[in-house]
Order: sequence, then structure tokens, then C-alpha cells
Amino acid sequence: MVHFEEKPVYDMDDLVKLLRILRAPGGCPWDREQTHLSNRRNFLEEAYEAAEAFDRDDPEMMCEELGDMLMQVLFNIHIEEDAGRFTTDDVTDHIVRKLIYRHPHVFGTAEVESTDEVLANWEQLKRAEKGQKSAAETLDAVARSLPALWRADKLQSKAEKAGFRFRDADGSLDKLEEEVRELREAVENDANIEEELGDVLFAAVNAGRYRGVDPEDALNAACEKFIRRFRAVEDAAAAQGKTTNELENEELAALWRQAKQGEKQHET
Repeated sequence: MVHFEEKPVYDMDDLVKLLRILRAPGGCPWDREQTHLSNRRNFLEEAYEAAEAFDRDDPEMMCEELGDMLMQVLFNIHIEEDAGRFTTDDVTDHIVRKLIYRHPHVFGTAEVESTDEVLANWEQLKRAEKGQKSAAETLDAVARSLPALWRADKLQSKAEKAGFRFRDADGSLDKLEEEVRELREAVENDANIEEELGDVLFAAVNAGRYRGVDPEDALNAACEKFIRRFRAVEDAAAAQGKTTNELENEELAALWRQAKQGEKQHET
């Protein structure tokens, strides 16, 4: 048994010490066995749970979830420390130097007048820092682990900065319609369906981007709307003494329209 000092309030040093104990001999076998890959899903889940706390603007939830995220960051750093590849100080040194370098308007002589100029400078400095000589290299550097909709949005944004864009929003909508037609043909021919569906989603992201719509936010809102309307359909079916499985397609469609109409009336 390991005795850990009891305190009224624990600080960062205590967390670091606790994690070292867990990964040390005599600590927790599970913690010692973890690798970056085995822990990858946990890391991502904690990040999304922190994001949900932000969405809810819930300070108590933020405190808990940011603590979980902090633990995950330190946990993965300790894996590398144990392997002798880098230390916590190496990580902090890297980020401090990067922040100083990418904020020349704060720590240097550069002058900016707007947030847009800050972001433009950031991108230029980032490209120089990473030795990216072409726009294609900046696209290739976008993390492949991002949610696909966000990755598409980021790729399109970077391509736009290189002059690759439609003249207006109508052009992006025309492209979306074209891709939908090609998806219909693919379904009819039972060929290249995945590819054409991907093109539709990619084009839809671009169409939304011209109106400043975050694709993840848009799709999440659609998911929540679907849940609300499905619940209304299920409740309406139950009022008839049936389940949704027992309804004909026409009945389901009618209840769906009813749910949709009821929601719109509630909004007004």
C-alpha cells in the first residue's frame, strides 16, 4: 500500500507525483501497461467531454473535465519520460518558444491592427517554422486524426488562401448539386458509392463554409433535431398503442411531418 499525503488542496506538483506513483513498480499494473496508442481513445474522449463542458458553460463540469485532460497530457508525457525520449521540461520549453515566436506583435517589433492580421501572421510563421514551401504541403500537414468534417473545413480554408475557391456561395451550391447527382448515379449503378458520398459531404462542408457555418456544429444540431423529432414520433405512435416498428412507412412519414410542424409552431 502506498500512502499519499492528505492535503486540504492538492496542486500540480501533487498530480505529477501521483501519476509517477501509479506508473512506478508497486503502483497500478494497468497504468504501467498503457502506451500512447492504447490510451489514444481515452485521450480523445476526455477532450470531447471537456468540449461538452464548454458547450454547457458549466464551471463545475469544466473543472472536472479539464482536470481529466490535464491528467491525460501529463500521463502521456510520463510515458515518454519513462522511455527516455523527452521530459516535461522539453514539452514546456517547446510550447513557450513557439508562442513567443508566433506572437511577434507581443514579444517583437511587428505591428498588427486586427485579429485577421494576427491569424495571417500566425499562418506565415507556422509555414516558415515547419519548412512548408507550397500550399499542398500545408494541406498535407492538416492532422488526419481530426473529425472528418473539421478536416475538410480546414483543408478548404487553406486551399482558399492559395486562391483555390469558388467566386461565390452559388458556385459551392452548384458543386454540391453536381455531387448529389453523381451519388444518385453511383447508387443506381451500385458502384463507387463511398467515394461519391464522400464528395457530397466534402462539397456540403464547402457550401456551409461560405456562410461561416461550422460543419461539426451544423451536423450536431441536426442530430439533436433528429432525436427530438424521433421522440415525438415515438410518443405519437405510443398514443395509438403502437411502436414505430409496427407503423407503415406512410404512417411514419405522416407522424414525422406532424412532429416537424409542431416544432416549427413551437419556435414561432
